[in-house]
Amino acid sequence: MFRLTMGATLIAAAFFANTAMADHANLKPKAYDSLGKCAKAALAKHDGTIVKVEFKNEGKLGVYEFDIESADGTAWDIECDAKTSKVIEIEQEVKADDAKFKAIAKVSEADAKATALAAHAGTVTETEYELESDGKASYEFDIKAADGKEIKVEVDAATGKIVEANEEAYQIGKE
Repeated sequence: MFRLTMGATLIAAAFFANTAMADHANLKPKAYDSLGKCAKAALAKHDGTIVKVEFKNEGKLGVYEFDIESADGTAWDIECDAKTSKVIEIEQEVKADDAKFKAIAKVSEADAKATALAAHAGTVTETEYELESDGKASYEFDIKAADGKEIKVEVDAATGKIVEANEEAYQIGKE
């Protein structure tokens, strides 16, 4: 499992505490700084303010997920491969009553949650409603397991099938 050192934690906390985070033109990541490179890549896709970053393990791949709030209020989840610093997924976060989300969703939130919890027992700590770049919609549940680990489970809102489930190593920023 990925372990974050105290020094890296302090650097990351300072990085996200900086109120000038939206001014990414001044971001100058070092060759060894995958977090900085990925932040810059994510902000190049959708300009705004990074309000949260998570690091999760997708199989053998380490992935940063940035929650970005654009100036117009649009919320984005942008995933970046920690090794290559390439953006690998872009999703728009919406409210549960979003017209486009509701038009696509054929599975209720309650049924999707039951599916996620059947596969990964625990307590749901957060639910997100997402529009995928391919036009699909999904529910994303953060589930805290009895052992304290957090699993992110994405359920297709049209089919009710689990799209992916990954362990979150850490999170910095607001929930």
